[in-house]
Amino acid sequence: MNDPEGYVLLATILLPLATAFGLVAVPSARRDIVNVVSVLVGLVLLGLSIFVFVAYQVGEGLQFNLQIDWIENVGFLGENGITLHLGLDGISAPMMLLNGIVASAGALVSTKIQHRTKDFFILFWALVAGVFGTFCALDLFFFFFFYELAVLPMYLLIAVWGSTNKEYGAMKLTMMLVWASTFIFIGIFATFTEAGLGTFDLPALYGAELSPEFQKIFFPFMAIGCGVLSGLWPFHTWSPDGHVAAPTAVSMLHAGVLMKLGAFGIIRLGIQLMPEGAQFWMPGLMILGMTNVLYGAISAMAQKDLKFVIGYSSVSHMGYVVMGLATMNVVGMNGAVLQMFSHGVMTALFFAMVGAVYDQAHTREIAIFGGLAKITPRFAAFFTIAGFTSLGLPGMSGFVAEVHIFIGLFRSYPLFAGLAVLAAAITAAYILRLLATAFFGPPNPRWEGLRDLNRRETVAGAALIASILMMGLWPAPFIDRIVPTVESILRVS
Repeated sequence: MNDPEGYVLLATILLPLATAFGLVAVPSARRDIVNVVSVLVGLVLLGLSIFVFVAYQVGEGLQFNLQIDWIENVGFLGENGITLHLGLDGISAPMMLLNGIVASAGALVSTKIQHRTKDFFILFWALVAGVFGTFCALDLFFFFFFYELAVLPMYLLIAVWGSTNKEYGAMKLTMMLVWASTFIFIGIFATFTEAGLGTFDLPALYGAELSPEFQKIFFPFMAIGCGVLSGLWPFHTWSPDGHVAAPTAVSMLHAGVLMKLGAFGIIRLGIQLMPEGAQFWMPGLMILGMTNVLYGAISAMAQKDLKFVIGYSSVSHMGYVVMGLATMNVVGMNGAVLQMFSHGVMTALFFAMVGAVYDQAHTREIAIFGGLAKITPRFAAFFTIAGFTSLGLPGMSGFVAEVHIFIGLFRSYPLFAGLAVLAAAITAAYILRLLATAFFGPPNPRWEGLRDLNRRETVAGAALIASILMMGLWPAPFIDRIVPTVESILRVS
């Protein structure tokens, strides 16, 4: 039976897709129409994502179900072989909200793009549709379809509108992610064959009898295939290069949302589909996650470019997500999902601010800035809030997420918990040093002509800050939705 609310999920996918196709008919010279349409679509998607998050009923399992038959009783497929099955649980609800927030902010800051604006937004909205589809897809075929729809536009978005070795960054990102997708592809068809149900429907596959040996063999295919997108060490090297090369809004979506698709895939296709394989491999995933955290933090400390600092910081913070998932306890996994949301809005704010200053200064070298707090006070305040979120200041979303992860780690892996706390101290060191160097001290006369954030950048940044403070000061709506889903996953495993 389909829920009426399920059509809201369908709307979050079809609206950006329809916008992408509709913009084809708009003359390229009419940037004003393209910008107005894109901002309005972003606001509608934000409203839909807020509705989805608020309307989700705490503790009631899968909701917003919508199942539309597509291919059935053909060849090796059974009665419900491939269906457009959409639905939400307590993990995907906050991820839908995250995508709505970041996509609307990204659309707002992208209105300043002058070069081939229409083409940019066509690819931008295709990417956003893929992300929404992945977060709510409950069919393996469509999960993979939307996953690829979210990833593939990145090549052109970076190669055409990027900067700083943009062709290299775009090609490296694409090659790494396509290579990783082959692992997911193999895992999907192996699971379909092993289950023998003739369907790609995920709820049906979750109840299938997959042998322990099969799960132990194929869990790494899912975990690594999805983990590459989340920046999992040692397959992370595409990520900082991609962050630096991408235009502002694409960096926001790349780090803020796309990397979460990888972690989300580890949950959906790894832990939920192969729980015994997850239990077997989680110590190894914990080691990789810990390497992410320390390596990313130490590498960020050595960077001289603002975007590279944030890029390696993202690798480090996504390591916390992996470690939280690897605890396989309620507190740690809850912290991992909270970190996915927190890091998403925080890093989107970081990149929005860096893009605002780079468009004027045409440099991101930290050492040549100085005293920006006096020259551009609003920019400095917004960037500082993102920095405080990154280092886990109480009252910010990062604190709520990291506390849960640390508690979960101390319960399952005390040694790794100590190392994670050490990495948090390193994060505080490089963030505070960056703020002291670039924003405080005597102003550099070279930058006296810099303007502060414009109205669109201010609104986008304020929306992201509101999300950070909302979770930091009132985390209950997130925790109440996430915990029952995590508990149900762990009961199965």
